[in-house]
Amino acid sequence: MSTLAESPHDNVTYTGLTERLVIDKLVSPSEATEIAELARSQSKTLVQELIDGNHIDTRVLARIVSEEYGIPLFNIGNMVQELFPTDLVPQSLIRKHNALPLFRRGNRLFVAISDPTNKPAIDEFKFATGIATDSVIVEHKHLLEIIDEVIAKQDPIFDGDISDYASAEDYIPDLEVEEQVEETDFTKLADDAPVVKFVNKVLFDAIKQGASDIHFEPYEREYRVRVRADGILQEVVRPPKGLAPRLAARLKVMARLDISERRAPQDGRIQLKLSKNRSVDFRVSTLPTLFGEKIVLRILDPGSARMGVDALGYDPEQKQLYLEALEKPQGMILVTGPTGSGKTVSLYTGLDILNEPERNISTAEDPVEINMEGINQVHVNPKVGLTFAQVLRSFLRQDPDVLMVGEIRDLETAEIAIKAAQTGHLVLSTVHTNSAPETINRLLNMGVPAYNIASSLTLIIAQRLARRLCKYCAEAEKNIPESALKELGFTEELLSTATIMKPVGCKQCRKGQSGRVGIYEVVKINKQIANSILSGANVFELERVMRDAGFFDLRSAALKKCADGIISLEEVSRVTVD
Repeated sequence: MSTLAESPHDNVTYTGLTERLVIDKLVSPSEATEIAELARSQSKTLVQELIDGNHIDTRVLARIVSEEYGIPLFNIGNMVQELFPTDLVPQSLIRKHNALPLFRRGNRLFVAISDPTNKPAIDEFKFATGIATDSVIVEHKHLLEIIDEVIAKQDPIFDGDISDYASAEDYIPDLEVEEQVEETDFTKLADDAPVVKFVNKVLFDAIKQGASDIHFEPYEREYRVRVRADGILQEVVRPPKGLAPRLAARLKVMARLDISERRAPQDGRIQLKLSKNRSVDFRVSTLPTLFGEKIVLRILDPGSARMGVDALGYDPEQKQLYLEALEKPQGMILVTGPTGSGKTVSLYTGLDILNEPERNISTAEDPVEINMEGINQVHVNPKVGLTFAQVLRSFLRQDPDVLMVGEIRDLETAEIAIKAAQTGHLVLSTVHTNSAPETINRLLNMGVPAYNIASSLTLIIAQRLARRLCKYCAEAEKNIPESALKELGFTEELLSTATIMKPVGCKQCRKGQSGRVGIYEVVKINKQIANSILSGANVFELERVMRDAGFFDLRSAALKKCADGIISLEEVSRVTVD
């Protein structure tokens, strides 16, 4: 059995596992060296980097790791999950290490892991249980799926009398048997038990399917409820039009808004406790329309800020650029894209990486979407003079290390943020533009001098969210002419390894799509780009310089995701422009 450095901090050359990968022709010698260097530079184990970077198939990796380390390889698909001794350790420990207790034999506990070099996992399980602990190898993807299933059963979303299987239509209150209630009787409107159950069911269903927004919409002759899942709005239920005042009142009570005020927009927040260990926040916005109040709820999932940079969908080179920019003590990182493109998650993920006791991190947001422990978050309020610029000025008097500005909207905010980036602070923010070159043009149009942009800007991330193909039912596209693919932008290099898939549809997905993945244009401001900014280059010239420097544009990044079988051709056209 070959030996491998067990800690990413050991200053040694990886030999055993990398040598095996080369011998089996799974990677080239140069790729093996690069992977080992990536792992060392990011303080990861080699197995972690192989998993996170999708360098080889996880099933193949599990087999090789099992053989190299002499640890049994398990298929846990046929095991009875209810018999797993998960009550011996807290869920947080299972999530932290992606390790799952499988069974206890005598005075030994056997734990499923995918990385045998993750010794802290075994040590912490042993400490938490007081039982001698052994490990078994399980394929990483399969292990994560089983962990999700086990924890979902232990910590169900649906508590009380809300059925997991009934639809929202089963909870629509019956107007015919209800007593008539005057709209001015606000207490009765809000506390109506059938209305409470119906609203709870709609919210729970939206959370379960991973929706980002819920729309309650009154019209002249009907009322409808829609949710946005995977970026697409879809109707879920049409309650009777007469329920509109009751539904609006109930939602406003939950958000602690003034239920008697129906002529002016209001903003609030709901925290919904789903179970003993889990709650979800909603940002609530009301708007008086022609036929009643439209109410939109944005679902704020704290877990999205801590899902890790590897889950966002960056290519390895792009991820490395982001991590390197976050490691710098000063400079500015700008994330750009339209509403709903995942900018907030990218920023929060970066803040989560930076969130350590030795750093003072402050954010100015409109509004604060996700509460993060250890970070000073301020909700700007222009009505009382608490603007982005005013908050930033205050931050600079509070000994900051890292600043996050929700959005740079005007010259005043831009100038203060750039000054902070130039004077020893790391600044993260967003700008509403479509691409990296347009971001620079936007700052120039605000009135920011070119020399300030060139000297302070470190990294630009332009991004979109594309619907991911369902892994259970996607099928290979056939008979697509190569000439047609080239017209879409595929290069010869991409076509040589392309596996183009199409959506089909099954019980596990929505019309062949399940979840979303990020499409990124990540541009490091190097000397060539900085010189182009200083020389007054326009958007097209900046775009050419960035491409010559080897940075993917959004279209190229989407085509690569398509060639890898992650998204469909139709999705490439939907989220990017040629």
